[in-house]
Amino acid sequence: MEETYLLNVEGVKKKILHGGQGELPKLQDGSKITFHFQTLKDDFERTVIDDSREAGIPMEIIVGKMFKLEIWETLLSSMRAGEVAEFWCDAIHTGMYALVSRGMRRIAEGRDPLEGQKHRCGMGNMFDYHSTGYDDLDELQRTPQPLIFIMELFRVEEPSAYKRDTWAMNKEEKLAAVPVLHREGNRLVLRKEFGQAAEKYQEAVICLRNLQAKEKPWEDGWLKLESLVTPLVLNYCQCQLELGEYYEVLEHTTELLQKHNDNAKAYFKRAKAHAAVWNEREAREDFLRVAHLDPSMAAAVKKELKQLGERMRKKHVEDRKRYQGLFQQPRGP
Repeated sequence: MEETYLLNVEGVKKKILHGGQGELPKLQDGSKITFHFQTLKDDFERTVIDDSREAGIPMEIIVGKMFKLEIWETLLSSMRAGEVAEFWCDAIHTGMYALVSRGMRRIAEGRDPLEGQKHRCGMGNMFDYHSTGYDDLDELQRTPQPLIFIMELFRVEEPSAYKRDTWAMNKEEKLAAVPVLHREGNRLVLRKEFGQAAEKYQEAVICLRNLQAKEKPWEDGWLKLESLVTPLVLNYCQCQLELGEYYEVLEHTTELLQKHNDNAKAYFKRAKAHAAVWNEREAREDFLRVAHLDPSMAAAVKKELKQLGERMRKKHVEDRKRYQGLFQQPRGP
């Protein structure tokens, strides 16, 4: 079955290769579209540029989340579930394809799609790039041209029908998700599932950091969000202590203390991490700082310092024995 017709968009033609089922989808902000695509040049050989089937994972986009190739939402909105269609798009719609493809290829390679990208609008970034890192995309960027997209639509899900990734949420949804993630993390801690709990706390922190990026540092909005971030980071660090990821704890507590140098709990967790990796001087300094900032923790600090002293004495004895054995003269036969 092949039927060619024009969409109500200038510079777009559609050919149905395989009919779909049901009604046309009703797209709304937050709808998730899952599909496979193939991108070809409009030349005699119909040169293939990209093919999502090579990665083995269908493409997903969220409607209204500023996907850089806006024409794709238009194309997909004209398709039924199960339909396969070929679209010819003029260069007025394909100028951003090189950057979109670059990001998708980097993700498929396990790399950061924004690596080296400046925080500017998409059109500004086009002029910042001397090269995309891919010869065929550099050619498209230098000379925008018509492209052919072959798409197979699998499904369209309404926002309430799937678990949305936090990056796809708006401000209100992110704020609503944070306490839910916090509670889930606490529940997992009680079950001693520290790795999964850490992931929940981390996801909540990412939500808040994304919102903070839109606020002026140290002003009311930023400070309010920071007050939500701090306990989540401390919970995350406690999970990492339980998992033995001590250098992870050192990194995050130090970053936290650079902003809040009076946080006794952050000093306490950093001290425990220092002690675990044999940084005796740093551990003692942090433990003593805890007792100074929060006298109610003095008993816990005293216990930790006693344990630290015992561990260090034991280590010194073991080290002496090891070095003595190393330098002993071997006996003759």
